[in-house]
Amino acid sequence: MAMDALHRLCLLVCVLIGAGCSRSPRHQRLPATTTTTAGNVQRRPPGVSGALGSPLIGHDGRLIACSEKKSLVAFERNGSIAWMVTLDHTCKEGISPVAERDEIYLVAEDNKVIKITPKKLHTADPPSEVFFSYNATPGRSEEIIGLSISGSSSSLFLTIRNRGLFAFSLHAELQWSAGPVADLVSRLGCKTNIAGCYFNSPPVVDRCEGTLYVSNTEGQLYSLYIKSGQYRWIQDLGSLDKVMNIVPGNNGLLYIVLPRKSIVMGLDVLTGNISWQQTIGPLSNEKILPPVDSNGWISVGSLDGTLYSISPNGDIRRFPERTTPGSVIHASPVLDCSGFSVYVSQTIMEAKSNQTIGDSTSLSVMKSSSTLLTLLTPANGTIHWTGNYPGELSDFLSSTDLNDFALDETIVLRLFSAARIGSTTQCYTRSDRNICLVLFHFIVIVIVAIVNCFCCIFWRKKKLQKNGLKKFLEKRRSLHTKRKILGKRISELEQKTVHDASSNEALGQLGETVNAKECIERKLSTSYSLGRDVLGLKHDSILPLNSTKYKSHSFRNSREESITVFNTFSGTSSSENGTSSCSGDSEGCSDCSYGDEMLGTNFQSAAQEAGPSNYADTADQVLQDECASDIKSTNPHKEEYLMEAMQDKAPSKRMYLKRRRTFPSSKQNI
Repeated sequence: MAMDALHRLCLLVCVLIGAGCSRSPRHQRLPATTTTTAGNVQRRPPGVSGALGSPLIGHDGRLIACSEKKSLVAFERNGSIAWMVTLDHTCKEGISPVAERDEIYLVAEDNKVIKITPKKLHTADPPSEVFFSYNATPGRSEEIIGLSISGSSSSLFLTIRNRGLFAFSLHAELQWSAGPVADLVSRLGCKTNIAGCYFNSPPVVDRCEGTLYVSNTEGQLYSLYIKSGQYRWIQDLGSLDKVMNIVPGNNGLLYIVLPRKSIVMGLDVLTGNISWQQTIGPLSNEKILPPVDSNGWISVGSLDGTLYSISPNGDIRRFPERTTPGSVIHASPVLDCSGFSVYVSQTIMEAKSNQTIGDSTSLSVMKSSSTLLTLLTPANGTIHWTGNYPGELSDFLSSTDLNDFALDETIVLRLFSAARIGSTTQCYTRSDRNICLVLFHFIVIVIVAIVNCFCCIFWRKKKLQKNGLKKFLEKRRSLHTKRKILGKRISELEQKTVHDASSNEALGQLGETVNAKECIERKLSTSYSLGRDVLGLKHDSILPLNSTKYKSHSFRNSREESITVFNTFSGTSSSENGTSSCSGDSEGCSDCSYGDEMLGTNFQSAAQEAGPSNYADTADQVLQDECASDIKSTNPHKEEYLMEAMQDKAPSKRMYLKRRRTFPSSKQNI
């Protein structure tokens, strides 16, 4: 009951979250002179304008980017400013902020990492603080190349030129550091150029593998464990090119883009071996980072106006199939909120010419005339939405606070992804996912607790501690086998007594068989139980009736619509209250031993070996014959007289009274 209620509660919460996420965002522009911060309306400071840096889509779906005015700005999905934090330092161009929980980290200048906590905007504490800084060696280039964050390990990773790779906890404590030279003796890493070799790429986190990837200036790719910083493998790709961009697949593959060679490769994350390699069109810059969707497809835009999408198996697709003359794609596609589709920006130029010299391709273009934006799913080629700029998209952008900033195509694509323009799928924010994740973890904890409780009870059983698990299971299996055999034997004896009403021997065997089966079931429900067996008879046709001096059993013959009742004196095998004196833990129970005799030998031989027959007494036989001949008599005291006679004459022996009543065919048997 409790588990069912908890399951229904989890489903209800997830449905409510889905309903909230499926609502279309309202595109309303706030007045240009106001901003909203945690529900409060404030005057926007004057002079906020200029270009925006590399953007980030936060866990709450807001677009976050640095501006040229030393400030970090967050935009709502409708393009209005949500909050703004003034910084004392200038954000470093080309490095996007990273976020974990409610905290944002960004690189400022060349040697600082700033931590911003938007929740502190309306408190006395400053919302920004210096998380990490260092003094560079004079005359040596030691700027921060990139940063990344891992929520599972609560770590922040930094790549510093000519210094190495560093891992910090979110409390600014150094956890470990690593350099490009893994082994000086075997020259593992950096080959022979040890002095001029350093890490030259941002650290890339693979969430599924728990590993970190980085490359050096010699074209070598490193895989390190996040927890310890130990090297997992080193792959040398220098023969292809020394400049590479690393994209995690989070699906058992690591994607490598060689921008100067226009090559995309898929590597096995376990060994670093190349699984496949594809050649695409020319790329716009050396720092391009294409997205990988939830199906594992990597999508790369090319200057030839084509979007190249490659599957995890290395199969390639081109969008559109026919290249538009004069079109280019120089901004990386952006994933939508579902993670299965991408937004692509295709710019139409007034004129374009290509020239290839050796391995290099030069592109000459004239000013752009329009931009076509598309939302598509690479795995199946479905196009969900298209839009033109200028056009309806320019009207949307002009009605937002973003109109006060200089925008590039990357900012526009990020905004459309945050606003879910053209998307018809349900999307969940990080907080929504956390709610379902917490409920799932709670259910798992409850299940584990129940299993542990059952195991503790099971291993405390005396029979298990005394005999061991193997003997316990063998004994339990043998008891189940005996119970099945006795059940079949009871059915056979019932049929036999129905067709031969004068067979006292069959009635006696039936009573003993029922008692033996009851004893076995008591054992299975107590000392040899696993929690699944239930005490008591489950045979539909047997109805035990107990009294202080005798025990009765009845069974029904459905064909003749009659009920047969036989009574067995308890004698010494029953207690005063009419219940069996055999306990579930008793191994020497007479009823169970009787069942063993029936299973191992012939019923007749078992009766002879037991000594004088219970049915040979002359007085008893006379009473039985009298019962058989006079039971249909109308004398109401005849039955009581016969019962008293049996009790007086043979109180220690088993007597049987057979009583047959025939009901009208229109009534049911009782």
